[in-house]
Amino acid sequence: MKHIILACMTVFTLNASAQTLNDLANSFKKATSTSTSSTSSTSSTASSLINMSNTDIAAGLREALNLGIEDQVNKLTQTDGFYKNDLVKIMLPAELQKVDSGLRKMGLGNLADEGIKVLNRAAEDAVKEATPIFVEAVKGITFDDAKTILLGNEDAATTYLTAKTQTELYKKFEPVINESFTKVGADKVWTGIISKYNSMPFVSQVNPNLTDYVTNEALSGVYKMIAVEEKEIRKSTAARSTKLLQSVFELQD
Repeated sequence: MKHIILACMTVFTLNASAQTLNDLANSFKKATSTSTSSTSSTSSTASSLINMSNTDIAAGLREALNLGIEDQVNKLTQTDGFYKNDLVKIMLPAELQKVDSGLRKMGLGNLADEGIKVLNRAAEDAVKEATPIFVEAVKGITFDDAKTILLGNEDAATTYLTAKTQTELYKKFEPVINESFTKVGADKVWTGIISKYNSMPFVSQVNPNLTDYVTNEALSGVYKMIAVEEKEIRKSTAARSTKLLQSVFELQD
């Protein structure tokens, strides 16, 4: 009887060991398959990056930026494009906050509101003239480090564009803003506002360079809206409206 029990136990142990070995073998195969798949995927991505030239990638990034200009920046040229867009609305600089507060205390809130509105109107008007400048700037970008930008942060292309164009664009944009001040009447409104404020007793005189301030704020707003479009293209396949955009931004996915 003991021999029978011992024999049964031996068979059971062997069966269990065989099952364990079988499970280990299956697990190894699965792990190997997963590893191979992962390696294959990584290799495929690397291969895609190698096969797609910098020219193609740069073209895709330029197309994304051009869409940002077409779809987003053009919105800024509309009436209230800046004024009613909380992302880019131009508020008063710090030194004029006291002017705004002083006018409102004197019951001149409407004049203060008009002062903010005409600053935004000047930006809206100026962007109409400046958009071609941005388009040309985008055309001139070579993106030697296009692959790094493509696989960078969600606003990497916009950040690169800003660094490469902001100084030159300011030089071209500032006189447009200056002309726009006159065109929309912002110069007269602010001459009246500052004269009114400076005539108040016990206040420090102000004479801000509003052209410089609005130029910088308008540029900031333009880049911000380009970044909005870039982020959308990066995260949403539906926003990739052309085959070039689809093929290029599939690499980052």
